[in-house]
Amino acid sequence: MKPLPRPSRRATLLPLLALLVAMVSIQYGATAAKSLFPLVGPAGTTALRLGAAAVMLAAAMRPWRVRLKRRDLPALIGYGAALGVMNLMFYEALRTIPLGIAVSIEFTGPLFVAVVSSRRKIDFAWVALAVCGLLLLSPPVRSGHALDPGGVAYALGAGACWALYIVFGQASGGVLGRQTTAIGTAIAACVVIPVGVVHAGSALLRPSVLLGACVVGFFSSALPYSLEMVALTRMKARVYGTLTSLEPALGALAGLVILHESLTLAQWAGIACVGGAAIGASTTGERAISPE
Repeated sequence: MKPLPRPSRRATLLPLLALLVAMVSIQYGATAAKSLFPLVGPAGTTALRLGAAAVMLAAAMRPWRVRLKRRDLPALIGYGAALGVMNLMFYEALRTIPLGIAVSIEFTGPLFVAVVSSRRKIDFAWVALAVCGLLLLSPPVRSGHALDPGGVAYALGAGACWALYIVFGQASGGVLGRQTTAIGTAIAACVVIPVGVVHAGSALLRPSVLLGACVVGFFSSALPYSLEMVALTRMKARVYGTLTSLEPALGALAGLVILHESLTLAQWAGIACVGGAAIGASTTGERAISPE
């Protein structure tokens, strides 16, 4: 019996690069979204973000050409619903707690996926290092920021939705490929837009707000979710979950540079821990990066 061929270097690096660019784009989009909060609130911002992204992705991918089968609908609807609620809860958290800490708490979702799907001891070592980083970036360690309990609860809820997003995204993405992103974002927009309309009303239609929504929609949804689907369909869940340990570090850095949210020494140590975990996972997990 011939051994299975090892994936090429290009096939290995493509999902890694796609995921990295997606994470940077999401953090930039989150900082831009905060500028809309005073105008339409977190719910209105989420509705505009996903609505704009849905239109962009539909124009680029033309998902109506896909013939959906009934057996594919549960995973696809679950993916879209998880995406919508995840965005809504994250923005609600971002309203009251710093970006870096919100992302750190939200990361409990993909971290849970990484732990559940791991089978090798070395994977648990990187997960353990990431956990150390999260404990330094997040409570119970003093961070110099007074954390709102409601914001923390919203961030935890966003993390749970992120875990579902990974699971449903791999299930539907394996069948529909990149079209999953366009269809799922449209479903997410249908879930969230009614909530945004109730909270913000006609303010959603202001030209300046719509222009900001296009920027946020592109960098927070259209670009990163397209790239994440490339990663989700080419990585095992444990590799994806551990690599996204870069999210808290990128969120903290974006908060520092763009939003001027200060970082403590403990938080810088946490950034080093999650960065080390991501580097370790990307090197030791190289052979695992292939479709399931």
